[in-house]
Amino acid sequence: MAKKKATTAKKELIPKTTAQQLGSLIKSARDIMRKDKGLNGDLDRLPLLTWVMFLKFLDDREKLEEARAGIGGKKYKSAVDAPYRWRDWAANKDGITGDELIVFVNQDEATRPDGTKGPGLLAYLRSLQSTAEDRRRGVIATVFNGVNNRMLSGYLLRDVINLVDGIHFDSTDEIHTLARLYESMLREMRDAAGDSGEFYTPRPVVQFMVKAMNPQLGEVVLDPACGTGGFLSETFEHLEKQCTTVQHRKMLQERSINGGEAKPLPYMLSQMNLLLHGLNAPAIEYGNSLTVKITELGANDRVDVILTNPPFGGEEEAGIRNNFPADKQTSETALLFLQLIMRKLRKPSGSNTTGGRAAVVVPNGTLFGDGVCARIKEELLREFNLHTIIRLPGGVFAPYTDIPTNLLFFDRSGPTKDIWFYEVSPPEGRKKYSKTKPLQLEELADCLKWFQQKKRKSGENTWRVSARDILVYDLNKCLVSCNLDSSNPLSGANLVRIPPTELLATINSSASDSALASKELMHVLQELGHVESDWVEIGDIAELIKRPAEILSGEIVRSIGVKWWGKGVQIAEEKPADDLRAARFFVRHNDLVYNDMWARHGSVGIVPKELCGSVASAHFPTWELDQSRVVPDYLSFVFKSPWFWADCENKSQGSTGRNAITKTLFRKIKVPLPTVAEQSILVEHFASIQNRVERLRLLQSQIAKELEALFPSILDRAFRGEL
Repeated sequence: MAKKKATTAKKELIPKTTAQQLGSLIKSARDIMRKDKGLNGDLDRLPLLTWVMFLKFLDDREKLEEARAGIGGKKYKSAVDAPYRWRDWAANKDGITGDELIVFVNQDEATRPDGTKGPGLLAYLRSLQSTAEDRRRGVIATVFNGVNNRMLSGYLLRDVINLVDGIHFDSTDEIHTLARLYESMLREMRDAAGDSGEFYTPRPVVQFMVKAMNPQLGEVVLDPACGTGGFLSETFEHLEKQCTTVQHRKMLQERSINGGEAKPLPYMLSQMNLLLHGLNAPAIEYGNSLTVKITELGANDRVDVILTNPPFGGEEEAGIRNNFPADKQTSETALLFLQLIMRKLRKPSGSNTTGGRAAVVVPNGTLFGDGVCARIKEELLREFNLHTIIRLPGGVFAPYTDIPTNLLFFDRSGPTKDIWFYEVSPPEGRKKYSKTKPLQLEELADCLKWFQQKKRKSGENTWRVSARDILVYDLNKCLVSCNLDSSNPLSGANLVRIPPTELLATINSSASDSALASKELMHVLQELGHVESDWVEIGDIAELIKRPAEILSGEIVRSIGVKWWGKGVQIAEEKPADDLRAARFFVRHNDLVYNDMWARHGSVGIVPKELCGSVASAHFPTWELDQSRVVPDYLSFVFKSPWFWADCENKSQGSTGRNAITKTLFRKIKVPLPTVAEQSILVEHFASIQNRVERLRLLQSQIAKELEALFPSILDRAFRGEL
């Protein structure tokens, strides 16, 4: 009994660090770093604190392994040799400091703490190489490949090191506590990185996706764009709960979790994040996952589960685009990752009739995109089962972006038959989420319960759409559109549930806004008056021009079209140069372009800035404007006028239904041309009118929608005895 008490007493003497103490310790370290002139914000401070903690963590873990090996009478080979271990240069609080410490950490050659000459700390760590028996050294080298010490003061660095030395990574409780604190630091890192385009997935969304996918022990899980490792760390915790034997833990440690990350800072953070969660040697590839040629991916490259939020809005270089099929090449990063994910999913075999499955975050533009985007979605529906789309509300990624996002869930069980949609709504009384009022996991509980049901039902925020209604083809069986941007067909029923008194109040409010918009519009019209000017022929202010497009074989080409009724120039198609059957000509910003067949229907416009460098066929004569005489935006408003369409129709020639306007006749069309200064003023007036008309249209549409629901709402409340 006495011996047991002594053992208990000895355990109680082991220093414990509470969550509060750990938080205070890390705060103190960050306060110290704020004094150093070489660090600029959390984007510099957090990486430095991360690699310092990484080395302390590594040494503590190696001490444990050494002790275990000693008990078994075995020798233990450390991943880091003396004198580069934490215990050799950092653990002594009065040890190496000042300029001597900075030189030891930073320089390729330095005097080491033991007095010998050799590589500096970071240079040594970068030089480590994996062996067949131990890949930890390679992991360490890759982690430190992108690490630089930006602290200028060796004395401040020593203070940070001394604080980190107070964390005991050999205590399981403290590791879990620090893991939670570390995740809070990552959130701050995301806040700091948001301004530089780094958007990370909110933890509730990550947790929901992992619970919905429910990875099983024995499955290989991948995040090809893992960032700081949110999906992988959450998956590790999910799988760890399924471990009941030594073999299970070996499986989890060695072949369950895989990732890829192209940027050095998120890569290092993901390594630390997973190590803190208990994964001993994270299998995270450092580099762009898109560098692989996807047509060459084989069975050994495929996985069971993919959970990811690939970057969107970025652009990839030509070398990356060439790794994808010619008809699906694009510079949009999100679309390239979607193709990679599709190819990386394991095919069905044996008892696994579903094959690999994926949950992917995509921006709203992916749902309704045309061209290459539509062809990728066509492949997704034809060869994969896109069974669920979760539509997230606005503000989920606040404050970084308000771009609406969606969660796609698909597998390789066969072609898509039906797609279920679930629209997540913010709590009652709120229109969207924000940084101060973010999405909470419990708010996704109903969605998760619905997702896991075998027999789903349509409702106020759930509906089903047939894949046959989404894929639209023309008579030649060419894909016309593949629009996944579906709205709930029962959304009007939601209005019926609003009390009639509230509907009337909203109608009155909307009507007041509508009346105000009408008054504003009238005021602008009174200021505008009528346009007094000379009329000149288009040929006097524009020169017909041809810029032959030299297009390389295999290059993806954007061809323009012009919408009817003055709605402007747009992308008509994107396809490989080899598929083009006619010559193409480059167009530039502010060029005048018209469709010779459909100009009579108002198919005339000005090329916007974002379409500069696109190409047009010979059916789209292109004119370069004399901008010393004409403001292009003014002319675009001229082309929206019905009198202009009528003039184009009068000058079109040919058989019924095939009449076109020649270049000679088009150049003779006359347009009103005030002075350049007056044109600029008119552009402001026309733009103001256009905005006010659109606002009025939206208000009137809302009023009509609510009026349609008013009488059913009255009946609903009357029969339920609530009037």
